[in-house]
Amino acid sequence: MNYTQQTAYSDPGEYAVLLDPLPTNIPELTAVIRNLLIHYRGGGIQFTGERLEEINHRWIDALLATDQRRNGTPLTTPRAPEDRVAGCCRDYALLLVSALRHQGVPARTRIGFATYFQPGWNADHVITEYWNGDRWVQVDGQLEPGEHWGFDVQDLPAGHFRSAAEVWRGFRAGEIDGETCGVDPTLPFRGGWFIRDYVFLQLAHLQGDELLLWDGWGAMADDLSMDLTPTDELAALLLAADAGDEAAATKLRDRYREDPDLHPGERIEVRSPSGTPPYLVDLATRQKLPWPAG
Repeated sequence: MNYTQQTAYSDPGEYAVLLDPLPTNIPELTAVIRNLLIHYRGGGIQFTGERLEEINHRWIDALLATDQRRNGTPLTTPRAPEDRVAGCCRDYALLLVSALRHQGVPARTRIGFATYFQPGWNADHVITEYWNGDRWVQVDGQLEPGEHWGFDVQDLPAGHFRSAAEVWRGFRAGEIDGETCGVDPTLPFRGGWFIRDYVFLQLAHLQGDELLLWDGWGAMADDLSMDLTPTDELAALLLAADAGDEAAATKLRDRYREDPDLHPGERIEVRSPSGTPPYLVDLATRQKLPWPAG
């Protein structure tokens, strides 16, 4: 995949002109991203109603449309926290990817788990990777840089963020307790099934379908009652591709295109943390559809 090209999800559309004047260096660019977004759970503001529904912005052009309706100013103009668009780690990562691709820089979102939010906890997380001409650099654009992290959040050291495939391998080997992997220790969204679903999310994002973390399709499930061998094989291919194996990357691309269980179809299932009942979305028309009866 050509990671300099916008996808249906990262494309700023009519708002591309807003990206033209953005800085090209990572510290300043990530500061712009944090000026536009606020985490719906960790931003210190309790969002409800339509404001909470902002977390379901699946497409960057829709996210920028919301910002412009509310603020109507250049993206570098300071916004008060309450005027920022409510989102999550995926939105910080994808908006940064959109800005980098707009500048011709190869960039992609990565799905996995971070070890640096709570001791002993592997928090589900999305970060950005960009190609600096020599290697893929991992950036957590959601985080304000600071010495208190103990590492550079704009060039993450190995091990601080692990891909879903890497965590799945550790889980299957008995090296990682699945109960320490998920959204939050106080919530039921954790465990082996959660890691498995994130392997499919990781693949989708790498193939240019940068969907929401609560979108569902195909082989995803909330248990581990199925044959896990195909997931093991998929994770192995993802890890090999990350290590530079072009044959593995090609096999992943082909399997993703050919296997309907691996990629979203025309419609996806949405179980949003905004509290709305589950529903479907037509990805072509962007229309919200009712959940099937029965």
